[in-house]
Amino acid sequence: MKVKTVKVISKTALETKKLAERLAGFLFAGSLITLTGQLGAGKTTFTQGLGKGLNIEKNITSPTFTLLKIYQGDLPLYHIDAYRLEGLSQDLGFEDYIESDGVCVIEWSQFISDLLPEDRINIEINILEDDNRELLITASGEKYERILDKLCIQ
Repeated sequence: MKVKTVKVISKTALETKKLAERLAGFLFAGSLITLTGQLGAGKTTFTQGLGKGLNIEKNITSPTFTLLKIYQGDLPLYHIDAYRLEGLSQDLGFEDYIESDGVCVIEWSQFISDLLPEDRINIEINILEDDNRELLITASGEKYERILDKLCIQ
């Protein structure tokens, strides 16, 4: 499997949202984006930008307590927060949303990594000393590599 990674430095939450909004323009039904990073790194901020790019009008918030929120836009956005699922082995039905008719975004995806297909975009968000964010965007699989190439060209 081919894997490609690019690094982006974001200086503000708005820059993070704008990057995600641009990415949304290249996504398709069945797209999977996984987000990792410490608490407060900007995972939900990134998802808010994706929502704007998908023309979602509803305010996007973290689904920490509900595990899944669904938003309607140009494509449905399935926003999963797996933070509370570490070590849990029961079937929660997330497979129904992964590679489905919309875009699936999973925060804290490392806690359900055994459920995830290899082909996806993973974004690791790290907080830097100057409060900037480093986004390591990894595309696994051909269709996601093409998306990453398009994202980097523009």
